[in-house]
Amino acid sequence: MRRLLEYDADTAGGLMSPSPIVLSGESTVAEGLAMIRRAEIPPAMASAVYVTHPPYETPTGEYLGMVHFQRMLRFPPHERLSALLDGEIEPVSASASAAEVSRRLASYDLVAMPIVDDQDRLVGVVTVDDVLDHLLPDDWRHADDEHTSTTHTGVSQ
Repeated sequence: MRRLLEYDADTAGGLMSPSPIVLSGESTVAEGLAMIRRAEIPPAMASAVYVTHPPYETPTGEYLGMVHFQRMLRFPPHERLSALLDGEIEPVSASASAAEVSRRLASYDLVAMPIVDDQDRLVGVVTVDDVLDHLLPDDWRHADDEHTSTTHTGVSQ
């Protein structure tokens, strides 16, 4: 938590979740799929696994790439994740603006984007949920509840 406070709120570092699914390149598709199946992993975070050199907790060793769960589904369980890395997705610097993260997520049609520090270590992941929470007003959930009750009853409650 202390590490997140080092970043401005309007940056990739300020938006990121510091607990992505991180595995080694030697890990298999079966291991990757087992990790994303865990019930406590939010859907946006389970969209990919991130491959790094050790250590495998953020901040990790050198970031090597990401593997999307759809790609893992197309390969045999024994395939190594290092063979499936998405070479098109460049990680975003933790100091990048929230606007830059939003553009990158939209440009690549991603639901999560890897965030790295100046030493190319994975420090977290920004999900589309993180960006929406940042862009929407603080009271959006409450405002949505009021709109729903008005819509269904015709009377504001």
